[in-house]
Amino acid sequence: MDLSGFFIVAPSVVGIGEPFELKLKLLGEVREIPPECFPLNQTEPQLSSRYNLSPRGLAFKDNVLPEFEGSIELSGGDGYEGPATYTFEGGRRPIAAIPGIRYTREGFHYITVTANGKQVRSNPIRVCQAPPAERLFWGDTHAHTIFSDAIRSPEEVYGFARDEGFLDLFSMTDHAEALTDRQWDYFVSVANDHYEPGRFATLVALEWTNFEVGHRNVYYPGDHGPILRATDSPYQDLEGLYRAAREHGALLVPHHSANTQMGVKWHAGHDPEMERLVEIHSVWACSERAEHQGNPYPIRVQGGETDGQHVIDALNLGYRFGIIGSGDIHDGRPGDDLSCLQNMAQSHLTARQGLMGFWAKELTREAAFEAMWNRRVFGTMNVRVYLRFEVCGAFMGSTVRHDGPRQIHLEAASESPFTLIEIVRNGETVQKIEPGECEILWDTQDKGSGGTDYYYGRLMREDGQMAWSSPVWVEP
Repeated sequence: MDLSGFFIVAPSVVGIGEPFELKLKLLGEVREIPPECFPLNQTEPQLSSRYNLSPRGLAFKDNVLPEFEGSIELSGGDGYEGPATYTFEGGRRPIAAIPGIRYTREGFHYITVTANGKQVRSNPIRVCQAPPAERLFWGDTHAHTIFSDAIRSPEEVYGFARDEGFLDLFSMTDHAEALTDRQWDYFVSVANDHYEPGRFATLVALEWTNFEVGHRNVYYPGDHGPILRATDSPYQDLEGLYRAAREHGALLVPHHSANTQMGVKWHAGHDPEMERLVEIHSVWACSERAEHQGNPYPIRVQGGETDGQHVIDALNLGYRFGIIGSGDIHDGRPGDDLSCLQNMAQSHLTARQGLMGFWAKELTREAAFEAMWNRRVFGTMNVRVYLRFEVCGAFMGSTVRHDGPRQIHLEAASESPFTLIEIVRNGETVQKIEPGECEILWDTQDKGSGGTDYYYGRLMREDGQMAWSSPVWVEP
């Protein structure tokens, strides 16, 4: 099988001279791994099993070369210190974390990997002069398993998220209604077993699946929490869910809100204390705004989308949602999904997954939850864009009181040039640029509407991938 490309992930923020790893895998053709029976006591992670059968018609797919023997070349530009080559030996499956890389110059940097005539550039690396007070991490907080309507076991999915999706944060949010109490205890244990502070953070989480008012994901701040089923009488409605969330300090996140069959009825209820984030994009596509309002990725399956159920509709109602992207993964591949290559009419999944970027002091469960709670987050379409957004000196997710013109600051970087960057105020684009560059530093101002306004950044790359900052709310 021939090499077709690379999947490369570098840390988004490091300090000058700080050593780090470049994570990568070498790719070949996408191939389906058929269900098989494996011998007892097998110690290696299974790519498939007889249980990996999905009611959505999904089968596990792999795109890493089965084996590779040879060297790849690395180059990192000015200030790069690290290996110029890396060799895979023994014909093993080519996945690696290459250590001992550092930069001696601040600014944005990219590492280019070359082999067999193929070349790929990493996501941007922001190198800071001083040790960074906070860093940009990446997570997927929405996924499913064989226990509901997806494939692969919880251990397999957590392992993929860490070792092949190269995520910093992952949480399993399987449908609570499909789990028994004993199974929920097992899910909690798997989340806690995979938590490695400083390397890989996990959250104890579930999906509350109510088709009348819309689904919510539930995230607990610690290492445990009760199972909340929409089929159980205490939690059948939003009020019951809100009471449980307040009791346990849980964060609630509505998702695929625009969908006709399983979207969110915003007027049915809202808890501003516990509902602090909204999922803007996932494998179901984008719920930011309606297609006729300029959404290039509207939800088209299961009845399509319904006006009034988009993210900007909730923001216009006064709901103060931070914005994240997530997977809603059903194919067992968080961070690097392939489900969009499956039969769409059968799987119902039509888009690449989303990702959540979050700004945190460290990679721990507590710091990740704090970043999500304070809305220091943003969403992307599975690309690791560097993004900072401020209005009147207040960082994304904040509320600020200010009279007079509002100063807006947007800093972004990407390995693919930005073709369009918009400032959205109260659901409408009020300013835009078409830079055609990979690194953007945009300072502008807006006079505002005279009342309370929300602002967020909306970014489009040359390859069509998008990102959205969380809003800043400005009160006069």
